[in-house]
Amino acid sequence: MARPTAPGAHSGAPGAPGIERPADRTAMRPAVAAAVSTRRGVELALLAFAAVITTGALVLVEANQEQELTWALLYLGAAYLGLLAAAHLAVRKFAPYADPLVLPVAALLNGIGLVMIHRVDLARIARAASLGNSEPTQEALRQIGWTAIGLVFFVGVLAFVPDHRTLSRYGYTAGFVGLVLLALPAVLPASLSEVNGARIWIRIGPASIQPGEFAKILFVVFFASFLVVKRDLFTTAGKHFLGMTFPRPRDLGPLLVAWGVAMAVLVFESDLGTSLMFFGIVLVMLYVATERISWVIIGLSIFGAGAFAAWTFVTRVQTRVFVWLDPFADYNGRGFQVSQGLFGLATGGIGGTGLGAGRPELVPFASTDFIFTSLGEELGLVGIAALLLLYCLLATRAMRSALAVRDTFGKLLAAGLGWAIAWQVFVVVGGVINLIPNTGITAPFVSYGGSSLVANYALVALVLRVSNAARQPAAEKRPGAAPGPHQGPLAPLAEASTEMVSRDQVRTPPHGVGHQPAGRPGPGDPTDRAPRGRTRGE
Repeated sequence: MARPTAPGAHSGAPGAPGIERPADRTAMRPAVAAAVSTRRGVELALLAFAAVITTGALVLVEANQEQELTWALLYLGAAYLGLLAAAHLAVRKFAPYADPLVLPVAALLNGIGLVMIHRVDLARIARAASLGNSEPTQEALRQIGWTAIGLVFFVGVLAFVPDHRTLSRYGYTAGFVGLVLLALPAVLPASLSEVNGARIWIRIGPASIQPGEFAKILFVVFFASFLVVKRDLFTTAGKHFLGMTFPRPRDLGPLLVAWGVAMAVLVFESDLGTSLMFFGIVLVMLYVATERISWVIIGLSIFGAGAFAAWTFVTRVQTRVFVWLDPFADYNGRGFQVSQGLFGLATGGIGGTGLGAGRPELVPFASTDFIFTSLGEELGLVGIAALLLLYCLLATRAMRSALAVRDTFGKLLAAGLGWAIAWQVFVVVGGVINLIPNTGITAPFVSYGGSSLVANYALVALVLRVSNAARQPAAEKRPGAAPGPHQGPLAPLAEASTEMVSRDQVRTPPHGVGHQPAGRPGPGDPTDRAPRGRTRGE
């Protein structure tokens, strides 16, 4: 396909027989920029759709539970839409070119979680009434409050982090704070940190937070900054074995430190989930930075060895593995939760029993650790598959932003955050369906819990900040640049087309350099140059 020819340039120009000079691309920039859209209207429409789905699901739950349908449900849906609209306005102001799908997907997951938490609340209230006990606290109302707090954090991250690259300056600070948050429950008294055998909480009166959720984001920031600065350390050639290049032994220090932290969490906090999360994120970010599968093999090997040692000496890990191998061996004891969850999933089958028509309250912690069994019972395999597709969409949009953004720190940051979501979902769902030992961590946006919800909304804000940098036109990124005669905003990298140029084609002149009339090559014209190895006289 012939390339466009600049006005006044043709194949008969002296010094360039049979070669057409490319057109001045600066003249085409305004037309390209006109096609660049912020797509905020699409985001608002999808947020409204998420609010409608949430409200409709609440109506189905109330109807199947033979509850009275009141205007309160519509008010609840309108309040949820109002919270999402406020978040949308913040994105429109602080990150207008951000990905329009990320926030609606997170909002829909949050809404589905609210519906199921409300469903479990109704079952608990009915059970308490049948036993003559007092009405338990409704977790759905608390979750709405945590949603509002999470959106406040979401807006705060967008407002106070105008450029994701500024986070790279505080990489070591983020790593230190993350270590403190991760280690704090282990040094506190058990009365302030231990819940169900795991010391991963900080309890202050009636409130409690799980600092590991925030440490997850801080560690991603730290490793993204560290790998940018120390990338040569990890790419230095080592020994070749089985077709792979392995690092030198002295370069394994950071990986061994990460392994030590993961093992410390596993031993002193008895938390298999956080240990898996932390080490999995480190391994994948190392692979993204180096593109060497040897790092993954070494990491999995040393983590497997450490996990085997923990299984040998740590009682809680032994219990988790025992239940994983045969949950029905101690059905009324240690395997009761996993067994009931598997029965609930089997009851749901392909299509589910319907919202409000199942018995999710029979599974312990049905609204937190095992909320996926509650959803699987009432939505079936189809509903669970749809939820997993939403998670995949959220993770892949983060990966797409990592591919599109230009700076290396942004690539590693977005890739690490996207993988953190995907890996956490795998660990949660794998434990629920007994694919891996149950870990006790919560599903992002869906499970009841304030720490997880607030931290994940902050994570989504960082993903939007990176995607805004990837999609933002170049002219807006350089507000101080001197305008040229045809200067307009450049198309963002994420929406730029690919142009194939062969080696023997003429180089495009620099932007702003005018073309000379035919027959008089200018100083910037490549046709004014002699071929390499030959003189003009030849």
